[in-house]
Order: sequence, then structure tokens, then C-alpha cells
Amino acid sequence: MPKKDATNRRGEEASAGKKRETTMEFIASMAIVLVVGLFIITFNLQAFEIPSGSMEDTLLVGDHLFVDRAGLAPKTSWINPVFPYRNIKDGDIVVFLSPAQPGLYLVKRVIGTPGDRIRLRNGVLYRNGQPQSEPFVRRTGTYDPYRDDFPAVPPGLGRGVTPEWSLTMESHVQDGDLVIPPNSFFAMGDNRDNSYDSRYWGFVPRANVVGDPMFIYWSFKTSETQYEKTGIPDRIAFLFKVIFRFPMDTRWDRMFKVVR
Repeated sequence: MPKKDATNRRGEEASAGKKRETTMEFIASMAIVLVVGLFIITFNLQAFEIPSGSMEDTLLVGDHLFVDRAGLAPKTSWINPVFPYRNIKDGDIVVFLSPAQPGLYLVKRVIGTPGDRIRLRNGVLYRNGQPQSEPFVRRTGTYDPYRDDFPAVPPGLGRGVTPEWSLTMESHVQDGDLVIPPNSFFAMGDNRDNSYDSRYWGFVPRANVVGDPMFIYWSFKTSETQYEKTGIPDRIAFLFKVIFRFPMDTRWDRMFKVVR
């Protein structure tokens, strides 16, 4: 019996030696977690939603993405040691501000970086004289001279070409190729026949690039027409659809899929 009492006393002494976390310490810990989370969201991650089919089948309408804003951001002395900077290369998918419509975010694939010479022949991309294998490209089987034999056809004959691009495009054409100028990129959608992209409004300035998609955190079956409905009743109706159709219309196989 005395031996048992001694054991109990040692357990009580050990418990008494453990310092309990005070309420203030708990609040401070939660505040640190919150600040770190806000820092990551503000400076590194941003959520985006895909409203069109221009990047099908890589990205579908209704895909919700996390975009890395730090990796492609301009070099700085304080953030890049934490989030390493990298250069944009051909084939990268990037999020950027539209040069044609201020405030509009677009997601496209970079197919030409500064100094590249590009052309399309019957829809096939040639970069620096070499045909490119693009297994991600989706075609509908239709043909449009301006769209598919770019830049051989004058921009004035292309439907949807912006006035600014109509005036400046031919100044960048050399020997049948479009030459990408410094600090600029040429971007197109993977759904090559249904994408409003650099063929119609020109180069993407480096300063317009926001970041690159990391992964899909949620995907919900949605039509493109849904994003054209901006009224409050339409938004409320869609919210109820999400609530009641969440299990059935969520694309579970796309959850946490890395975007490439």
C-alpha cells in the first residue's frame, strides 16, 4: 500500500509540473495561425473560378482553383527568399489581367515567350520553325482562316479582333512569323477553336501576369450561361442549386487535381 501511495504522489507531482496554457496564450497562438494564414492568402494564394470553356479539357467550366501569386511575381528582396521566383516558360498556364478588357482575369497557356517566332498552319503551332506536339489541345474540326493560319491572314479579316491589334500586329510579323517582343507573352486557350486569346487582342504584358494555377480545390458542374446571369435572383437560384445538388454535381474526380 505505501508503494502505491508513493506512485500516486509522483504522478501528482508530474501533473503539477506541467504548465497549463492560459487563455491569453491560447488567443495568441490562434492569432499567429490567423496572421500566417492571411499572409499566405494575401501574398501567395488566390482563389479563381473558371467561367468559360476556352481551356477545356485542361480546365472545365466550374473548376475552382488556387493560384500561386508569388512564384511569378516580380522579384523583391523580402518575399522571394520565402517564395522562390521563377521565369515564365513556353507551355505554362498563367492567370493574367486581360489587355483588352481592364479588370478581367483570364487563364490561358503561354505558347510564345520573348524572342520566340510563332505561326499556325491549319491549326498546328510552329515555334521557331518547329511543329509542336500539343496533346492538351482540343479541336472541333472546323476551319477559320484567320484563327488557324495565324498570322498569314490580315487581322482586318478576323472576327473579334480588337482595333488596337489590327493596327499593330503586322509590325511584329517577320517572314511569316509573329515575333514576341521583350517583356511580353503570347497566350492561347487549349480549346483552340473556341478561345478568345492573343490572336485577337495581342500580347500579354509581363506586368499583367498574376500567377499560375496550382490545383483544383473544388469543381461543380456549371454551364457557361450561368456566368452571364448577373441578377440577384439568378445568384440566389444558383446558390440553392449548389446546396441541393452538391453531392451529385460536384466533380469528385477533379478534387485536388494539379493543373498542368
